[in-house]
Amino acid sequence: MTEVTVSPETYNLIEFEADRIRAVASTLADQIGVPVPVRIEVDETTPLGRAWTSSLEPLVLSVESGAFEDPKRPRHLSERSVADVLGRLLFRVRDRLDPTFGDVPADDDLSLPESTAWDAYAVGRLARLGYPAQRQRRLYHFRNRHGFSDVADAAFERLWTGEGLSWSDIQAVCAETAGSRSVA
Repeated sequence: MTEVTVSPETYNLIEFEADRIRAVASTLADQIGVPVPVRIEVDETTPLGRAWTSSLEPLVLSVESGAFEDPKRPRHLSERSVADVLGRLLFRVRDRLDPTFGDVPADDDLSLPESTAWDAYAVGRLARLGYPAQRQRRLYHFRNRHGFSDVADAAFERLWTGEGLSWSDIQAVCAETAGSRSVA
């Protein structure tokens, strides 16, 4: 079982429980195949929802508390949101740690189309593990970055259903959709 630590252990501004976050994260890390201990740092001082990998060695995932909130009960934890956010991040971490995936630029150096394409690939795999994945939301987000076209839809489908893709495959999708967009 993957070692997972959550910080802080107790929350004062939100109704979160570190043990619930740890349980979801540990299960996901094992299912996804993340071979290193995971540290999750939750910033309870902001209701925003950004989540990112702040370090690979050691592996640290930074999360603004809004990313884990129940949308119908603000300030309360949603295990579904935890699984959605951490699943996406952990698949991207696994990709980064896999030498056959290829060299990926730092997250801050990714273009929006690259990040969106990689997210589609990550969340598609999460969906195949049985987690709710909001496919239509992801498709709409993908279309916003890659165009509303048959070419973009086919590219999204390849990413969503893909297995064993590499960073060069994701870059190829981005090049393909960029080539199909008309300049307004």
